[in-house]
Amino acid sequence: MLDTPEAVVEALRENHERPHGLPRTVTAEELVEAAEVFEKPDVLVTALLELMTAYEFTGEHRKSPVAFARILKLWDEAPDTFSPWEAHQVFWRFKWVTTSLLQVPEMPLATVHGWIDRMRERYEKAGHGLQPVAAMRFHVAAHTGTGVPDAYDLWATRPRTDLSDCEACETRHHAWHQVRSGDDEAALDQWRPVLDGTQGCSEEPQVSQALALLPLLRTGRLDEARSHHLTGYRKVRGKTGTQEEVGHHLEFCALSRNEGRGLEILAENRPLFEATGAPLAHLGFLTGVEVLLARLTEDGHGDTAVAGPPGRSWTAAALLDHVRAEAGPLADAFDARNGTSTIGDDRRTRLARRPLLDEPLPLGLRTPAAGTAPAAAPAAPAAVRTEIPDDFDALVRTARRMARESHPGDTRLWRRIADRLADGTAPGLGGPLGPEALLRAELAEQRAQDLWTKDSVTESAAALTEAVALYEELGLPWHALSGRARALAWTASAPEGEERPDVRQDLDEVLRAAEDLFAATPFDSEPLGEAEAAYGTDLPLERALSYLSVRYSAVFAAYQDLVGAPGRTAGEPEDGDGADGTDELLRRFEERVTVLHTEAERLGHPHQVANAHQFRADVAARRGDLPAAERSLREALAVLDAAGRPWRRPRPSGLLAQVLLGLDRPQEAAELLHGAIADAVAHDDTSFALAPVHLLLGHASSHTGDVTGAVRHLSEAAARFDQEGASGQATEARLQLADVLTRDGRTADAVAVLESVLAGDAADGTDPRALAQARLSLGRGLRELEEYLPAAEELLRLADTVSGWADEDRGAILTLVAAEAARTLAMAGRWDAAATAYDRAVAAHAEAPNPPLILLMMRDFARLAVAEREAEGVDAALAHLADADEVLAACADDEGFSVWYERGEIHYRRARVLAEAGRFEEALPEAEAAVAAHEEGGEDGELPRAEAVRVAALIEGNGLERFNEAIARLTTAAARCRRAGEPDAAGVLDALRERFLSR
Repeated sequence: MLDTPEAVVEALRENHERPHGLPRTVTAEELVEAAEVFEKPDVLVTALLELMTAYEFTGEHRKSPVAFARILKLWDEAPDTFSPWEAHQVFWRFKWVTTSLLQVPEMPLATVHGWIDRMRERYEKAGHGLQPVAAMRFHVAAHTGTGVPDAYDLWATRPRTDLSDCEACETRHHAWHQVRSGDDEAALDQWRPVLDGTQGCSEEPQVSQALALLPLLRTGRLDEARSHHLTGYRKVRGKTGTQEEVGHHLEFCALSRNEGRGLEILAENRPLFEATGAPLAHLGFLTGVEVLLARLTEDGHGDTAVAGPPGRSWTAAALLDHVRAEAGPLADAFDARNGTSTIGDDRRTRLARRPLLDEPLPLGLRTPAAGTAPAAAPAAPAAVRTEIPDDFDALVRTARRMARESHPGDTRLWRRIADRLADGTAPGLGGPLGPEALLRAELAEQRAQDLWTKDSVTESAAALTEAVALYEELGLPWHALSGRARALAWTASAPEGEERPDVRQDLDEVLRAAEDLFAATPFDSEPLGEAEAAYGTDLPLERALSYLSVRYSAVFAAYQDLVGAPGRTAGEPEDGDGADGTDELLRRFEERVTVLHTEAERLGHPHQVANAHQFRADVAARRGDLPAAERSLREALAVLDAAGRPWRRPRPSGLLAQVLLGLDRPQEAAELLHGAIADAVAHDDTSFALAPVHLLLGHASSHTGDVTGAVRHLSEAAARFDQEGASGQATEARLQLADVLTRDGRTADAVAVLESVLAGDAADGTDPRALAQARLSLGRGLRELEEYLPAAEELLRLADTVSGWADEDRGAILTLVAAEAARTLAMAGRWDAAATAYDRAVAAHAEAPNPPLILLMMRDFARLAVAEREAEGVDAALAHLADADEVLAACADDEGFSVWYERGEIHYRRARVLAEAGRFEEALPEAEAAVAAHEEGGEDGELPRAEAVRVAALIEGNGLERFNEAIARLTTAAARCRRAGEPDAAGVLDALRERFLSR
């Protein structure tokens, strides 16, 4: 019942704790009505100020001036009913009214100017400085585009007052003025203290983060843009009071070619289409929507389903028409009110912008499911594309030459040949190019290679079989043998879960056939028919390459047998001849790789020599001999360099980088990986998978301390894996990214990435334990950001998941998660739920003990109980510490944790609880017991011991007024800290000692 002033005040206090939104605003309106009946208006003043706050932060700017008019009337009639804080708010909120009036196009500009004049009169009469008045005149000038330079100078040159906007907000206004003046660099320099967290308030940095996205993109500061989008958007999403900022994030997605991300944001902010209480901010939101939708429709995605105003389904094109029909007249209404074209010009400028990047900026976030948004190609360096001749004869000859050189650029040429054959633009074949069947056989072979790189083993073998049949019909035995050998080898490498046939005998037959063919038809003998004659002087080379291809296939099959042997981990060594015949498999592999190496050197084909080195390196690495693997890979690269074959470098470079990471040489690994990417791009190697390379680069960069590089490459890897449909690997990249961000202290960035990983259907083949770790990290990150309730919800969800596990680790993990959830719920002030989680954690601890974690939970409960539960908190806190004593006593003999530390921390916390309750005589012995316990820790105990001494001295001096004893205690302890090499701790103790001496 709200029938007493006290009841209304209590309800106001409770409502103030709620997040801004419609429920809080409606309740505030109801509480104003309840406060109106009381004779004394003090409660009504408080209620109206609370209502105005609700209007301000939920974007109800049409209503805010009405509430303030009532406040101002009460101020004029009964100023004594206002508390000092409320009196200050009367003058502070004059500024809110000015900005609210600007938000509404029906409000005449003369009224806005009149209101500022009234504000000036009130400020002068009360003796307040006029800088805030100058600020309001500048905001009007910036809004209308009239007299901006003079208004800015009048504001910027005046000294700040206690009624000026906070420093962070003023920094934003200064920086945005620079942006509008065309100087992005100056703006970002001005913004630095807000964007780096030095300045902040309830609106900052999230408002500045949204506004800074455009200048960051324009100046090429892409890593900062990514970070500010991730952290800034989380703080504004779904809030009617920040819809203009949401619009800037939508625009950022369009300009950074992240349209799929933009559609996700649109779906999360659907209610904002109906949030019309702040028309100017609403126009900002609609313009951001329009920029995004225009990009989609221009790129041919007008039929894409998108989220729009509730009540119907929308396509991008339909919603674009709807938004234009609303935003255009709204902008015109502001310009009509202002008598200028500034608002319309700003909107037109935004709509005229085109993407600022050639490729999407990787954000590190999970992309929408297929079909819900247009797929964006992952970012990549601009490839040096192979030149495609127009003349068909030249096209075929060039493709064949590049194929003989094993140059990856031939792929693009073969595809062009296939297109021309399919569309009928290829001339009649025959003559020097050979029969058409030859070309079709070569294309089938190329198609098989493409399928192989996509892990389509069965389909690639089928395409090779087709090629073999054509080669046999053409009388090309060498090519037929090469194709048959590869088909057998590839079939033997079927993915896990599929049957892998034993092809050893068949491959041996192909090898014998190749040897017999060489004896009967040496490489330099005459052509066997028309098809072979088409190769002219290159025929010996063609035959030699086919022969070595057979040898390569034999090695590849032997390698697959070795690394896939049952009961072994990737060919690891074992003593004696295993029952599974692994030693025989190893002997077979080494025999065949030696033959490949020898024959490739004899025939002068360096890329097959390099392949032999790569095979040896791979097996050595799998068997744990990383130095041998490094030597083989460096020999492979040396062979390729000597032969002038840089296009063959990417794969051995990538393998060597993995070996170097295993040898803890991340800087060398990173250099090799950068080189691999550069070589692949320079030589048009579209088959070289860049996603794993970026994943490795992210890993290497994190180990060299290059956090920016790690974030960039892990984000790139995730985007590429998404594009390839490898969702599990994309999740792995994002988990690594979140870990890097967390370790770098960028918790908000990490939380955004983890939310993306866990959003929607996370059943993508990722290890459930990895997802559980992600949820634990998310809960901890949210807690660090002081978003305690969402953090607790994540941890409770994780606890429920862990409860369903059936393995031996379940108990230990449940203990950890339940304790984390209990602490977080207590931090959120949800004491009933916290008590339930507390009991759950204690029960889990009884089954799977984790003393340090349970003791930390109990100490935290004691700390929070005193801080948040007032009178009853002391008894509750002492009860929790008594629980901690029992837990410690029960496991004092256990190994694996520092009993001295836990005992010292319990005494320390009890000393503080008793001191805060004024029970100083009881508190001092506890503090001294903490000092003694930490003494047992030796060097590890120095810092906690110094802190316990500090608290003992505070109790002694401030509580018991025994200043001499406290000073002596601090003097001794500070000297000890200096001897122990802890000068900072000594400085803290010295500062307290000086305070006591001065008294």
